[in-house]
Amino acid sequence: MAVTAALASAPALADSALHERTPLSMVIFASLDADRSKVHGSVGFTRAFGQGGLDASGFRLGLKWGESIEPAEHSPARGRMVKTEAHAMLGYEWRIGDLFIALSAGPELEAVFSETRTRTSFSDRIGGRIQLDLWATPLDNLLLQANAYAATLDRRFWLRLAPGWQLSQGLYLGPEIEFYRQQDYHKLRLGLHLTGVRLFGLNWRVAAGAQKTSDQPNAAYATLGVYWKR
Repeated sequence: MAVTAALASAPALADSALHERTPLSMVIFASLDADRSKVHGSVGFTRAFGQGGLDASGFRLGLKWGESIEPAEHSPARGRMVKTEAHAMLGYEWRIGDLFIALSAGPELEAVFSETRTRTSFSDRIGGRIQLDLWATPLDNLLLQANAYAATLDRRFWLRLAPGWQLSQGLYLGPEIEFYRQQDYHKLRLGLHLTGVRLFGLNWRVAAGAQKTSDQPNAAYATLGVYWKR
């Protein structure tokens, strides 16, 4: 009976060992961002190529889709504008211990539907985008995050810097600064972020603070992000 039990458990143990040896190769992510006049949501994934998966340096393919809704006109707010964005990014990620740096580039598609009482319009455009991402823990209790991209559409540029101090294993709290610029518009945000919240088997990030834009009064903002490795 003992031999039978051992033989019966052997495939399960082998499958478990095989599963442990198989590296995770995909990150699925989503985010929701809101301020006084705009709501933006996105979802996407990044796929790692190579035997080492996400834990090793290698090529990455990323796809992301996002949609936002805001007034078509400001001061005063009138109408509605719905913007859909999608981009495909191919790049390389360097993994050195707890440090990773990723550089990627690819095409970006934008479609905008706008309506007011007097007019309705639709437009679509395609452009290029380059992105840089950095994540590092130079000290046991310190996290450094930096993300930036530049795009040809409206000559857009975005930058986010977010250090964090460890509260518990994998959980960090700290300030964040975010800057966005395009033709005839810019935005600056200052806030706090909590990164590394583990809930429902997922990794969460929450952030909130104040923002200043070139066309509206100062306002609050909030961001929720989540990702899942598989």
